[in-house]
Amino acid sequence: MNKRFISIALLCGTLFGALGIYAGNLKTAPETPQGDAVKQLMAKTLPDSNGKQQALAQWNQRLLVVNFWATWCAPCVQEMPELSELQQELKGKPVQILGLGIDSPTNISEFAKKLNVSYPLYVAGLDGSELSRQLGNKAGGLPFTVLISADGKVLKSYLGRLKMNELRADIAKFSAEKAK
Repeated sequence: MNKRFISIALLCGTLFGALGIYAGNLKTAPETPQGDAVKQLMAKTLPDSNGKQQALAQWNQRLLVVNFWATWCAPCVQEMPELSELQQELKGKPVQILGLGIDSPTNISEFAKKLNVSYPLYVAGLDGSELSRQLGNKAGGLPFTVLISADGKVLKSYLGRLKMNELRADIAKFSAEKAK
């Protein structure tokens, strides 16, 4: 009985070891470089809060503040009035805030009617979670915001509720660098 147990244990160990080696050698999909993720983002056409399809390419050649949010995310909702105020301050400058909702079209539409948001809101749905991950959101948390240069480079990302003074300083810094 003892020899039989040892034989079975050795067989199982060998089998699991072989499976581990096999699994370790499987090729995993490479992570999308952030530049490619920005290109994918800008190539998208998404419905806005009114359900009208909008090409995100219309915002090319601007410094973008892309904010991933959801109606059920309290910090997301709390920062939206401040983002609206910031968009008003930036009027006439080549800087645009975009809200990508990781939520249903109905929830985003109803939310947009209740809260006066001065920047475009788009329905990214659950695909928005994957897109935010590709743009650097490894934790998968919300809100997640990405600052993207006019030439499509991720300049900085922010996980959690934004500190508006920091965001304003970063926008000023990267706008000044572009002007040089």
